Amino acid sequence: MTQQVSDNGQGGRLNTAVFHGSVVGILIFLIYAIVFTDHATAFFNAGLDWIGQTFGWYYMLVIISYLVFAGIVGVSRFGKIRLGPDHSRPEFSLLSWSAMLFAAGIGGAILFFVVSEPLTHYLTPPVGVGSDVDAKRRAIVQTFMHWGISGWGVFVVMGMALAYFSYRHRLPLAIRSTLYPLLGKRIYGPIGDVVDIASVVATVFGIATALGIGVMQMNYGLAYLFDVPEGLTTQVMLILLVVTLATLSVVSGVNKGIRRLSEFNLLMVAAVVLFVLLQGDTLMLLNALVMNTGDYLAALVGKSFDTYAYNPEAQGWFSGWTVFFWGFWVAWAPFVGLFLARISRGRTIREFVAGACSSR
Repeated sequence: MTQQVSDNGQGGRLNTAVFHGSVVGILIFLIYAIVFTDHATAFFNAGLDWIGQTFGWYYMLVIISYLVFAGIVGVSRFGKIRLGPDHSRPEFSLLSWSAMLFAAGIGGAILFFVVSEPLTHYLTPPVGVGSDVDAKRRAIVQTFMHWGISGWGVFVVMGMALAYFSYRHRLPLAIRSTLYPLLGKRIYGPIGDVVDIASVVATVFGIATALGIGVMQMNYGLAYLFDVPEGLTTQVMLILLVVTLATLSVVSGVNKGIRRLSEFNLLMVAAVVLFVLLQGDTLMLLNALVMNTGDYLAALVGKSFDTYAYNPEAQGWFSGWTVFFWGFWVAWAPFVGLFLARISRGRTIREFVAGACSSR
């Protein structure tokens, strides 16, 4: 949403065309969803089914292609290129950078689905019988697929392109800059504005989805633990609280608010993992971790191309789960890609790819 370029490759003033265009697009969607809720629900559900049945194969190819491309670039001679001038060095320490990478992929949506998804696949798998040992193993593998390194290929390619063109070619840190090899200076015109508007709208939809899921989960947890009433009023208050905290962290800047919150988040996650590991069946959890990781790695290639072409009864599941998640990752790509680019100035492409993928 910026147009002029400062010394560090970031924009210096607001692009009013992108701002107003994004606001109009978001308002149109909100009015439609609020006034015609039932019609909007049916329309979007039908759209998801149509996309899954028509372009599901395309989503699968795109996701695996991004992941393979990121890996090839990372290990090639291009991996030595720094995301910035050749003399530049990383702005953040390895620990702080790793914490922010980790926090970029851990949000309300994954905290919800990390529990609900494996249970759903275990009880009602897309194929086969549910509620047995095999269904349990398949459910974990499928959850790993949706939240593993596959989707991060989209984030890595987006962040790598943004950082490269912004920090090495002094272009705006905006989505339009990734199209500079194709459009040249036309990225500063209406075409570039449309690209940025589409990225802003997609980002807002992705954040709204994750925030809605997270707020409902928090509301249920508060009701279970402290008898806080479930309903629209409580959920609106939770949304306001989350937005306020997020705004404060953004206003405080990356070096202070976001970095410190990310480091605190990493410590909290480590504490929860240790608590579950030590208070639960430790040996069973360690054995399951090793086995589940092996199952995931063994199934990664096959699952990355599995469109359930020979299981028509599973097409609805395929559209509602896998295609939905791949679209969810794509919607988040502009936001997460920009954040990854912002915190990775001075690092090599190889470091960037390895760090981002390992954060999963």
